[in-house]
Amino acid sequence: MPATLRGRLFHRWRAFTRHTAAEALPVVLNRKRIYILPTRFGVGFAAVWIVMLVGALNYSNNAALLTTCLLGAATAGSLLTTFRGLNGLRLDAVRAGSAHAGEPIRVTLDFAVATRAREALQVDIETQTLSFNVPDHGNRSLAFYLPTERRGLVPLPRLRVYSTWPFGLFRAWSWLAPTQPFLVYPRAEKIGPPPPGADADGQRRNARHHHDGDDLASLRAYRAGDAMKLVAWKASARHDGLLVREFERPQARQEWAFGWHDVASLPREQAISRLTRWVIEAHTAGARWRLALPQHDLGPDAGLAHYHACLRALALLP
Repeated sequence: MPATLRGRLFHRWRAFTRHTAAEALPVVLNRKRIYILPTRFGVGFAAVWIVMLVGALNYSNNAALLTTCLLGAATAGSLLTTFRGLNGLRLDAVRAGSAHAGEPIRVTLDFAVATRAREALQVDIETQTLSFNVPDHGNRSLAFYLPTERRGLVPLPRLRVYSTWPFGLFRAWSWLAPTQPFLVYPRAEKIGPPPPGADADGQRRNARHHHDGDDLASLRAYRAGDAMKLVAWKASARHDGLLVREFERPQARQEWAFGWHDVASLPREQAISRLTRWVIEAHTAGARWRLALPQHDLGPDAGLAHYHACLRALALLP
């Protein structure tokens, strides 16, 4: 059979034997959606078994007949065991990490079973094949990385779960198509102007100044007017003069403000990439920032939650 024809037939077969509609989680595999066929090894084994059976019948060899009957029973048992390896398997959740466009994103699948353990299961997702076991009445998380190309909500590719356990004579498989997409943040601009509100000299860290506070910064010589409660008496006893304690306290965070009006002259994707870089720089600097987008404003605020909220808003821009 020509390779092109074989490829077309395989493509048609895959399209026929998979669920085309996306499914809400959890997804439970049952007998209505599990397919099973002999493997190449199984087909070869069946051919040898038929030859043995014909020979045993032709020569009326009881030992050969007994052997072929045992092999046939083992084959039937293997068929049932392979099917039961998938029957009842449940996909409970799909979890994705965070990544920018062009970076691989970590995706985790949570499988579970309500009865016996499942062994030697495999998942095909795009070009990857992953193997896993699920313990008795337990669950198993399976993590892998997917390449990303564009920002926004990206649907999870269809998954094929299959098993050839225990003897490799049969392959049982089923298709999974979870509805849950994963979010990819925009690609950040590599280099460009600093964000509005940043210091001109490029200093992007919390400044600190000395005054009455909680954290000891240093000791200095006593000056007229210093409060006596600030005198470090033990340290002064080891020197010729009085020493005074100085404390430090972080200054208020810088507050940056930038938004779509600052990048409106740029092409749309380049503008989103620049805003993404500014959000990353503001978060790295520990500053408070405000992001103004066409539909809504975010902030001023700081912290990890605000950082991810800004990147999510940029990723979902039309």
